[in-house]
Amino acid sequence: MNFTEIKPANASLEKYKIANAEAYWNLKSEDLEKISIDENMATRSSLGAISVNTGEFTGRSPKDRFIVEDELTKDSVWWGGINIPFDAGKFDALHTKMGDFLNGKRLYVRDVYACADPRYKMKIRVITELPWSNLFANNMFLRPTEDELKDFDPEWVIINAPSFMANPELDGTRQHNFAILSFTKKMILVGGTGYTGEIKKGIFSALNFILPHQKNVLSMHCSANVGDEGDTSLFFGLSGTGKTTLSADPNRKLIGDDEHGWTEDDTIFNFEGGCYAKVIDLTEEKEPDIFRAIKPGALLENVTFKQGTNEVDFEDSTITENTRVSYPIDHIDNIQVPSLAKNPKNIFFLTCDAYGVLPPISKLTPGQAAFHFISGYTAKVAGTEAGITEPQVAFSACFGAPFMPLHPTRYADMLSKKMQDAGVNVWLVNTGWSGGGYGVGSRMKLSYTRAMITAALKGELANVDFTEHEVFGLMMPNTCPNVPVEILNPKNTWKDKAAYDATANKLSAKFNKNFEQFADNASAEILAGAPKVTENA
Repeated sequence: MNFTEIKPANASLEKYKIANAEAYWNLKSEDLEKISIDENMATRSSLGAISVNTGEFTGRSPKDRFIVEDELTKDSVWWGGINIPFDAGKFDALHTKMGDFLNGKRLYVRDVYACADPRYKMKIRVITELPWSNLFANNMFLRPTEDELKDFDPEWVIINAPSFMANPELDGTRQHNFAILSFTKKMILVGGTGYTGEIKKGIFSALNFILPHQKNVLSMHCSANVGDEGDTSLFFGLSGTGKTTLSADPNRKLIGDDEHGWTEDDTIFNFEGGCYAKVIDLTEEKEPDIFRAIKPGALLENVTFKQGTNEVDFEDSTITENTRVSYPIDHIDNIQVPSLAKNPKNIFFLTCDAYGVLPPISKLTPGQAAFHFISGYTAKVAGTEAGITEPQVAFSACFGAPFMPLHPTRYADMLSKKMQDAGVNVWLVNTGWSGGGYGVGSRMKLSYTRAMITAALKGELANVDFTEHEVFGLMMPNTCPNVPVEILNPKNTWKDKAAYDATANKLSAKFNKNFEQFADNASAEILAGAPKVTENA
């Protein structure tokens, strides 16, 4: 192949136990697209982006993500159901085995970095078996200049080989696929899965250990934007709560859509150089920024085409509900350059409450903020999975438990202190149901949610009267510009008030049951932020 490469001075893979590889270094995105199409790995869509199928795995596999347990991690990582220990010797053996597998193969090498704040820049080398995996890395991480690439010396290395299958009995994995982090070797091994999100979330997991534990920087699973006055806002939320949608505001510049740090000197900075958005049911009308970002250089995953065409059928979930696109952040017009800003003035915790209990917007005390941050609540609705006949709670600590190596209270304590020092307003926003739970009530209108967030950002809720929620203790505004008064207190929207009380108490009990695992490490202030079961139960 005759493509223009940018090779650093130390362009060798032998140090990573890979010999005689036909390696292509830092190819342009159009070259990676051409290779992917020419070798029948991808199709060019009518929007200009190429489309690929990631194979067996169309999402992350949390049960197959491991952290090497050694002197560095054994007493600092929060071991348990989320962080699964992996033997250091097994890691070395698996690394050697992967190197042997990749020897002599054509590979693609990408030199990138994470963290827009230069004080925390992490240089990363991504070695991929597939050209489109390399395109993903180019899209999602920060891209060095040509001059920076000439002497690039990585701190972390990712080896990504989707066709390499582990032998669980010999290699120590759970099954044939795996994503394993070694903080001592500063290396991530990913095999047996083509899902590209494992690459991005591997580095996010690494930063979630390094920054809080070693740099005293809070790492956060959130989106962020900034207004013309320099007022920053953060949006935390699990999948389906509106994190990407609500942070994309035509009146505010996007800092980033998923991963950020908050420094000791009050800087918010993006970890990434791109966005990785869901595209199921995407339309230009609903999500103009994301839709228009799907052009040459972007990478679509697991979408289908309308019959006989190369036009994406965004409504089709035949392959997966988790259809995705990755693209460089500069595919969006209204962005913050460089992608950092100062202390946030407002933080929004987004939840899709399918029980219809939580207020559409409420203000939190520092203790409540820490409690809800650790809880990381949303709800799945009936019908999304076989056997689900009523809403199912989903708790994910810090709104990103699968990527958090430290105990959740470590992040919560840091967040609580920073919020109080900065005088941040913290809001809980329910983008879920009103007037009853799923099947009875209706989904909160996006226009109302946007109006409530806009009011909070403009300070229009600063001087209104609030009412305390009977069960959750949240302060609900009695009025909000451009929002009907009757929806602000969720109980008012229910015809059956007794049913509301019973449901609120039921959800309260689920919150408190989930929090039992964190209670021993939580402060009195955090514990006081928990909801109460009322006499109406």
